[in-house]
Amino acid sequence: MRLAIAALALLAAACTTEPGPGTPRTVGAVDLQRYAGTWHEVARFPTSFQDNARLRCVDVTATYTLRPDGKVGVVNRCRNALDNGQEKVANGVAYSAAPGNDRLRVSFFWPFYGDYWVIGLDPDYRWAVVGAPERDYLWILSRDAAMAPADYTAAVAIARREGFDVSRLRRSTP
Repeated sequence: MRLAIAALALLAAACTTEPGPGTPRTVGAVDLQRYAGTWHEVARFPTSFQDNARLRCVDVTATYTLRPDGKVGVVNRCRNALDNGQEKVANGVAYSAAPGNDRLRVSFFWPFYGDYWVIGLDPDYRWAVVGAPERDYLWILSRDAAMAPADYTAAVAIARREGFDVSRLRRSTP
């Protein structure tokens, strides 16, 4: 029994990504109260869970709510452009993995978690740039469905500065 518990602890530790040399820098602090609410996805790296043979997500939103247990509720919605705009919804939960709340761990299928690192954030919380430390995921989010061109340019510049291959970015609108 002790061996099984130790193995589970080691597995959990291996699944947690700590910042280190060569990882993207995060913003340092995120006020989760201000971050809560609905964000519109403006652009993303294509992902298997948003882009595949049967699904192409458009009109994507992510809604974050603070829960009484200190975690963050996550509801992602999109319309499937390959299925007459049929709505797809994914419910998840996130928790802060850093004192400044700029590195979250998000799960849509327990016990699997992914990294959600805020690498760019407008001072007024109008837009955000979110990625993963391996630079395999990237999203540009905006409070409004349409993002001002200057804001989009600033967000892309942050992603580029942090080593993301911004040529992979795809706009999320049809």
